[in-house]
Amino acid sequence: MLGISGSPRKNGNTDIIIREMLRGADDAGIKTELIFLRDYVITPCIGCEKCRKDKTCSQYNDGMNLLYPKIEAADHIILGSPVYHYNITSQMKSFIDRLYPYYIFSDDRPRRYQSRLADTKRSSLIFSICEQTDKKEEGFAIEAMSRPLEALSYHIWDTLPLCGFFEKGSILQDVTIMETAYKMGREFAAYQ
Repeated sequence: MLGISGSPRKNGNTDIIIREMLRGADDAGIKTELIFLRDYVITPCIGCEKCRKDKTCSQYNDGMNLLYPKIEAADHIILGSPVYHYNITSQMKSFIDRLYPYYIFSDDRPRRYQSRLADTKRSSLIFSICEQTDKKEEGFAIEAMSRPLEALSYHIWDTLPLCGFFEKGSILQDVTIMETAYKMGREFAAYQ
């Protein structure tokens, strides 16, 4: 299981929740790995389309080239991002855009597509954390992570939109959410 944090803030609320989810998966006996996108240089996609032929991004030799094998090896992925201006962080957006090599497109217009990852059973658990307490303020963060993964043939096992947390570590004060994150990680690990 691969956990991917899109937070640029080290040890913030997103990191805390993803660690708790992975702890639940670890306790269920699943091997996990945690990736912090802030630790990788991921150049934004420029739409050069070279990856359609090369089946990988050959435009850039950056951190994403280190992540492609991990993505391909993981059947379960957890994505988490804080909400930035009603959406995901730029780190998470660049990561998602650079998943483009996994699409296979037809030659007609509009192009139909399928996923090179469709031959395996893949699933994802997705969460976001918003400072405001009104759920509308969360905007499109969950959808911005879910829809691209669905297009790549991932089953979205569950989502967890969290609102009302900004101060670093403040989410630790909500015992119910911490228990929910742990339980979700444990149950997600058991999902086949």
